[in-house]
Amino acid sequence: MSPRDDETPRRGTPPRRAASRAVPPEETDQPERPERRGFSSIGEARAYTPRGRTVAERGRTPRTGRTADPFRPALQVVEGGEGAPRARQRGSRTGEPPAAERDRAPREPREPREPREKSTSRSREARESTSRGREPRESGGRGRESREPAGKSRERETRAGAGRGREARERAAERDTPRVRRVPEPAGASTRRTGKPEPGPRRTVTDRTGRGPGREAARRPRPVPAEPPKLANSTRRLRLGTVLALSLFVMIGVRLVVLQVGTSPAEVESLVKLREKRLSTVELPAPRGSILDRNGAVLANSVEARYIYADPESAGLQKNLGATAVRLSKLLGIPASKLAANMQRKQVLGTWLRFRYLARGVDISIADEIEAMKLPGIYTHLDERRDAPGKDLAANLIGFTGEDQRGLVGLEARYDDVLHGTDGKRVYETGKGSLNVPIAGGYQQTTPARPGSSVKLTIDRWVQYNAQRFLNAEAERNNAKVAGAVVMDARTGEILAQASYPSYNADQPEKSEENQRIDVPTAVVTDPGSSHKAFVIGAALQEGLITPESTQVVAPAIVRGGIPFEDHEKLTKGDKLTIAGILAYSSNVGTILIGEKLGKQKLYEYQQKFGLGKATGEGMPGESPGMLLPPDEWSGSAYGSVPIGHSVSATLVQMAAGYGAIANDGVYIQPHLIKSTVAGDGTETPMAAPETHRVLDAKVASQLRTLLEAVTEDNEGTGTKAQVGGFRVAGKTGTGKMVVDGQYTSHNASSFVGMAPAENPRYVVAVSMDVAKGTGGEVSAPAFSKIMGYTLLHYFVPPSTTKPPTFKLRP
Repeated sequence: MSPRDDETPRRGTPPRRAASRAVPPEETDQPERPERRGFSSIGEARAYTPRGRTVAERGRTPRTGRTADPFRPALQVVEGGEGAPRARQRGSRTGEPPAAERDRAPREPREPREPREKSTSRSREARESTSRGREPRESGGRGRESREPAGKSRERETRAGAGRGREARERAAERDTPRVRRVPEPAGASTRRTGKPEPGPRRTVTDRTGRGPGREAARRPRPVPAEPPKLANSTRRLRLGTVLALSLFVMIGVRLVVLQVGTSPAEVESLVKLREKRLSTVELPAPRGSILDRNGAVLANSVEARYIYADPESAGLQKNLGATAVRLSKLLGIPASKLAANMQRKQVLGTWLRFRYLARGVDISIADEIEAMKLPGIYTHLDERRDAPGKDLAANLIGFTGEDQRGLVGLEARYDDVLHGTDGKRVYETGKGSLNVPIAGGYQQTTPARPGSSVKLTIDRWVQYNAQRFLNAEAERNNAKVAGAVVMDARTGEILAQASYPSYNADQPEKSEENQRIDVPTAVVTDPGSSHKAFVIGAALQEGLITPESTQVVAPAIVRGGIPFEDHEKLTKGDKLTIAGILAYSSNVGTILIGEKLGKQKLYEYQQKFGLGKATGEGMPGESPGMLLPPDEWSGSAYGSVPIGHSVSATLVQMAAGYGAIANDGVYIQPHLIKSTVAGDGTETPMAAPETHRVLDAKVASQLRTLLEAVTEDNEGTGTKAQVGGFRVAGKTGTGKMVVDGQYTSHNASSFVGMAPAENPRYVVAVSMDVAKGTGGEVSAPAFSKIMGYTLLHYFVPPSTTKPPTFKLRP
């Protein structure tokens, strides 16, 4: 690249080196111009570009140090287009010449400069200045440098030195002026042969209006820089948050100490009472479980209803108490006086009640009418009402509940804890007066109700229905005061039906009388009468005292303890009867004589084995245990009365269970009504297995069943009316006395207890009636026949395939 002629100024400007320094006006041939600050022309600007100083500047006096012009760092002098290699000094920039070469001659300080603008605006002006004054480059990559004779160069340096002296003095006065950032070199600046860019000196952006040495550029106004935004102090925020959190904890701790220590018990009690006055409680009744039959059919369940309650603290209610009671009485069917009493204010344990039941189990339609009245202080809430779909079906067995849905009678009472569940409640805060409504956002606590479990019975509703139907018909035909029937599975001890007469509608228990609600098979105690004779004969057979072929000498009557015991069958003294004949004729004399062979102690033991003298525990509440006369309490007449079923009392269920042992090959199985319980989630839990024990050997039990067939199959037997077509039946009639409050009545307790099919019994049926006259064979046997016949058909029991044996009643 050829050097540019220094004598020809570019675009009318003086040579660069001359323009790079301020020349005193007296040394120039141009008129003096006003003093300027900063650079005055493109030449001065280029003096600070990467082109550096020219060869002509090598002869200038080097500066003594960098402190002479802190704003103009020394540049590398280029000679022949190549930069001389320089050693890097400590603390200097890369590629910067040593201070001795950079400052060869002492120079006067430069003129002071005005405070510079922000680095961004100055850098932009410098780039614009550089781009306008930069010469075109040749292929070598270096800019052309102007050259001039050495003499002229020295003269210009001398004059520039004087100008620099003034600048240095003014800079000394403004020593605190902030330094300006170095403007980055423009693209294409001169480089060394290694390709690395040369560091340029610091430069000041000058106005480009005056370009020649004789021109003065107008000063460009500099904008005042905007204040930078102040950033938040994160440490300060953290400290402030910590202080606030600690203060809050301290306040809470102090308050707790005050409440625990500083508050007196009286103040605490006052606060509690004040809060309780604002709290209202609404009961949430637990859904009551259902009572189901063995197949899951509903016998009793709860249906949706409403309950009506009052808030006695309501001012509106107290103002119109009488009128409100009258209006409610017409819909609820409750006397107005009773309703008014329940709506009166009442205090319990120092707290005024705000919840009083007025009616429960109210039909939804009636509750809707009451709610539409919008009576002050009167409210309705979801409730349930017990419903019995079968009305009187097993009503005496199931029982009923009260208004509070708690069992009162029957299985409803016995298993109330299982059926009822756990009630819930809702406590909420209310206002006073016209604001007696739940406060939004106020205190509120709800304890959900836990539903009760359902109870599944062993009852079959179809067998139950027909047992009631046949029993009611026969009881009404015989003008029975009380009657009962039991159907039991001989193999399992499950009660399939348990009927009572009279009965009632379980949906309207308030319209029934007490005697209608009694469960006759478990609550009524009677003398079993002749049906007890089967136990005496079975014990004698088991003890080997007699055999099925044995005979017994009888007489028309026998006296024991001064009391004569006679047979109804006309016999003469010295007549003999077989064991089958004793049972078929129901001989009192023959049974007493066999009982004497057995002895009172053995007889008492077998009575207990057959289940007499204690409650069966089938599941009904209030079951009577009956009565057994211990041997040490026997009187002289007891030897004659006990074997024939007198001086003994038992329930119909006890007699059915005793005959069940005979039907079940001598094994007694505890009768039971409950099959399982079903939780709200459907989990079914079976009841514990019933108790069992052996009474007779299987062979003895079979022999006894055959002997009992003579009662129904022989034409002279007392129980021929108990026959069931197509089936062999074994059983025994009984005629005793009703026992009421421990005293015998004039009525007869006529009964029949039997099993079928006799050769392989499946079911046991026991029927008893309290009639003015009539025997078991006449009154109860027909009902037995109908009930047993339906049961066998219902469970598809095949008819007997063998005929009963021919019995010989007299030898």
